[in-house]
Amino acid sequence: MNNLLANWWRSQKFNQAVKSQNNRLAQKLLKEIQNSGAKLSWQEKLYKEWLQLEKLLQQKNNRLQEGDRRLAELELELGFGKIDAFPGDIDDLSLLTPDTQFIEVISQSFKLKECDASMIQCTGIYEKVFDKFEQHLAGFIKNELNNLSRKKTNFDSLLQQAIDDIQKLKEGQDPRYSFELSPHIYLMRYFLDNVYCAYLAWFLIYKAGLLPTKVNILDIAAGPGTVAYGLGLFLQTINDFCLIPPMHISYYSLEQQKAFQYRGLQFWRQYMEPHEINAYFRFDTSSIFDGESQSRKIPQNFFDFIVISHCFFNDEDRREKSHRIYKDIFTDCLTDCGYVLLIIQENKLLKPYNIRQNFLMMWG
Repeated sequence: MNNLLANWWRSQKFNQAVKSQNNRLAQKLLKEIQNSGAKLSWQEKLYKEWLQLEKLLQQKNNRLQEGDRRLAELELELGFGKIDAFPGDIDDLSLLTPDTQFIEVISQSFKLKECDASMIQCTGIYEKVFDKFEQHLAGFIKNELNNLSRKKTNFDSLLQQAIDDIQKLKEGQDPRYSFELSPHIYLMRYFLDNVYCAYLAWFLIYKAGLLPTKVNILDIAAGPGTVAYGLGLFLQTINDFCLIPPMHISYYSLEQQKAFQYRGLQFWRQYMEPHEINAYFRFDTSSIFDGESQSRKIPQNFFDFIVISHCFFNDEDRREKSHRIYKDIFTDCLTDCGYVLLIIQENKLLKPYNIRQNFLMMWG
């Protein structure tokens, strides 16, 4: 009984340490919990996984620093000054210069408030962009469902199947997303919110001066291309506000359900292409769990950004397996100066810590 009480008390102290962002104490308590032989709670497992990812990040940063040191030594040996870019690659390395007035407009529209160094509160929306986007999306979904209802005698049954499947998200389960009308229900229930998150993520990347004019993106579990829509709408906003250099987006959509990709591309052609967003799409309908046969398809050392938007599983086994796969993809497919962008729902990972609803992490 004393061991049970001691383990319970350590877990309570651990949760408080995480909430107060006292990482040194949290790591100490986690080590004590592991040494005691007690079974880790899912919060403790999550924190352990986060520490492992942090270690992976530090190892990559160390490799980059070692590369910079060797490059500096080579420059000294050859008598060169600082090398800003290799000949012929200047365009590839150019970044958009943040416009302070544009940043102020977006910050005010979304009512962004920097609560501390790692937390931004957002309570607004840029209505000029999102009202129009929502109206066109509603019209697209309405037309699709009207056409299907005329063609499918079992339309009501198909609709209920998709609704019941996606409803699993609120019940702490993983939907299959494999029903005929799953893309339509997703577009109605979650697409706008997720595009909103992606838009803000790209804004923060732009504000930090990290958005290239030529950007290669790998979107894991891409759905209908939510991340591409967020970037497309953001670039549309910039173009309406100020002149920017020509942009080129290479977007690799890794999504198991091809119906999601198809519906996303349909709507893109109707709504985004008229805005002359210069984007090249490559669609891959593999599953991340397909193993080596899937990973060999993805270009190596190519992507400026690898994005995982909300694809974090409730099932513990699939979650742990997916995390291992994500690490391998990050290591193999990012450029040396690339970033990982995670957009995570509160009800998947953050709610137990009472931190915030959505947040952005970028790893170099």
